[in-house]
Amino acid sequence: MGAGDTTMKVVTDGTLMLDGGSAFGQVPKTEWETHIKCDRRNRIRLGINSLVVRTPDANILIDTGAGGKRTDTLKDSHNVNGNKLLRGLKEVGISARDVDLVILTHLHFDHSGGCTKLSRDGTPVPIFPNAKHIVQEACWQEATSPNERYTNSFFKDDFLPIKEKGLLELVSGDSEITPGINVQLADGPSEGHQIVFVDMGGEKVIFAGDLIPTEHHLSPQYIAASDEFPNETLVQKKELMDMAMNEGWLIVFGHGQEHKSGYVENWNGKPHLLPKEI
Repeated sequence: MGAGDTTMKVVTDGTLMLDGGSAFGQVPKTEWETHIKCDRRNRIRLGINSLVVRTPDANILIDTGAGGKRTDTLKDSHNVNGNKLLRGLKEVGISARDVDLVILTHLHFDHSGGCTKLSRDGTPVPIFPNAKHIVQEACWQEATSPNERYTNSFFKDDFLPIKEKGLLELVSGDSEITPGINVQLADGPSEGHQIVFVDMGGEKVIFAGDLIPTEHHLSPQYIAASDEFPNETLVQKKELMDMAMNEGWLIVFGHGQEHKSGYVENWNGKPHLLPKEI
């Protein structure tokens, strides 16, 4: 997708498996399995998506996927088939050193794991050495000191090396990151979770992170069991979808598999996806 001298492209880091009950919360399996099938262990397959924005002045990456540091250790629980982000970047003509800015919706391992890799001596080092990494301050505080419920959501070797190398930039609340790119706090899924708005004068795109992780989560009641503040998620989702429908924003899903992005329309009082890949 292009708008003048700006282009946008969804790139994938691969896929992972997640327990269907975790993905859809209080929605019963008899309902959600009519939309998406699970394996014998009740797991559904999700995408691990990022968005590349190329402007005349900068190469911007939104989320970095799961990376390759824990493919073996997460194989049994999540069957992570990842570490494909750099290949996707190469296909659009970008190397890791070409990335100027990384915006992280939050620091769960499947969104920030691709920020670092292991060096030959086993030390985690940043993958994007020339990029500032934008994180909400509240998200950083939780990720560095998670409580017992969320300890397994974060791995500090995904993000501490960013700070150690002086590549971390914390923001607090809604912020303009660069002209045409803004972040908005949408912290229903987790403390300091942010969504990203890209409006460069052509297509208007929202990267929704875990607020609306898949097309199936367009239905208001479809909220992950892991969301820290599910009632806030409900309100924030409805506000975002109203904006998307009324103003023509395209939504990119952080975990979309069959459909990674699309427009939303109101069909008989229910949100309906019009898929459009970018």
